[in-house]
Amino acid sequence: MYLFTHRKDLRITDLRAFDYIIRNHKDPGLHLLILDPALTTKERLTAHSGRSFLTHAAQLIAQYADAGQTLHLLYGQPADITAALLGAYPAIDEVIVHADYTPYARQRDEQLQQATRHAGRKWLPLADAPLADLEEFHTFARRSEPYKVFTPFHRMWSTYMQQHYAPAGRTTVRDLHTVGSLDSGVAARFALPPAIAAALAEGAERAAAGAAPEAQGELSRFVRERLSAYGERRDDYAAAGTSGLARFLNAGAISAREAYESAQGSYGADTWIRQLAWRDFYLYQAMFHENFFRYEHLVDQSPLSDRHFEAWATAQTGVPIIDAAMTQLLQTGELPNRLRMVTAMFLTKNLLCPFTLGEQHFRLHLSDYDNTLNRGGWLWSSSLGYDAAPYFRIMNPVTQSQTHNPSGDYIRRWLPELAHQSDRDIHLPEPHAIVDVKASRARAIEVYKTILA
Repeated sequence: MYLFTHRKDLRITDLRAFDYIIRNHKDPGLHLLILDPALTTKERLTAHSGRSFLTHAAQLIAQYADAGQTLHLLYGQPADITAALLGAYPAIDEVIVHADYTPYARQRDEQLQQATRHAGRKWLPLADAPLADLEEFHTFARRSEPYKVFTPFHRMWSTYMQQHYAPAGRTTVRDLHTVGSLDSGVAARFALPPAIAAALAEGAERAAAGAAPEAQGELSRFVRERLSAYGERRDDYAAAGTSGLARFLNAGAISAREAYESAQGSYGADTWIRQLAWRDFYLYQAMFHENFFRYEHLVDQSPLSDRHFEAWATAQTGVPIIDAAMTQLLQTGELPNRLRMVTAMFLTKNLLCPFTLGEQHFRLHLSDYDNTLNRGGWLWSSSLGYDAAPYFRIMNPVTQSQTHNPSGDYIRRWLPELAHQSDRDIHLPEPHAIVDVKASRARAIEVYKTILA
């Protein structure tokens, strides 16, 4: 008997764990999703990131039921739950998970490993999130130290993918045998609190009402309808030129392998697959560079402050494209990648705020939030970390708006109070703007020159 716990893999197809289970276990197994108190706080439950996660969780439960299988939901500390299940089920001989690389995940998994081995059982974390097997890739690259720059990483990554790519697995949850009933004592001890149960029920209602897109359907539509123009339209944020698949990839509702294989052979695939390589690059940083999650402790950020953070977060800067983007984020949980870079660079450079404030804001409000990828984006925008934007290259939000949406339609959509302005004037800072774009850029260059000296 085995115990498998879902984490960032909320799907029933192409899981490396399922491939392993079908090869090594003929007996039934307990399939589990733990709602961790640290990740389901009251604040997060009502934020876009938490609502999105619970919707994916509800869809996963329904997918298990449709397949005639059972997924058990419990609430509590993962190590405590695992220890309790191992005590209640002496027949469990192996605990299987997919590896995760954030500081919290590493600490959690160390506790899980200790609990599992203390009970005399086998602990098995499997790589699943990256497209390439990054540990094997690192060996393949024969590097004396890990990559720090994307371009050589991507070059070697492309070679590795051509020679050693491991295709998506064919095992689905329908091929397995899950345990239908759960020990009553464990079920009662770790039952979902009413607030969590209610939030999950809301997620199920959103999914049932069709308010939440279905992952495989969205992937198919993107490849069929928008992939061919992705390279030309990905920065056209007014027309939603991006793939829109990040929410599914980051929750694991689709795997990177499924996305990669769906795009193969299609016109425009190379540009989009490069974005999957960037995703692997940030996961690689999280795996091999211990400073990836602690750069804020390595530089002197005392010249920075939170003075303008609230205005940025509440769309009150007086710079139209910034306020329009932050309004979209607050109302929908969505923000095109181009505007993530523009708003992040404006906060960290023009407003001289620490990147960690923006990182935390995106953590709550992005529907497609992922800790590693979010941090990678903020480190890039703030000129920290490996292969970050040079401190003297600062995106001008007015120029970005004029270039990528000259008609101003995007600003009119999210800031209707400015709809009357001409196509030329609508991009320009308002009289009450909290900073002068040109002067604040010059100041940022001087400040960051000192910080990064």
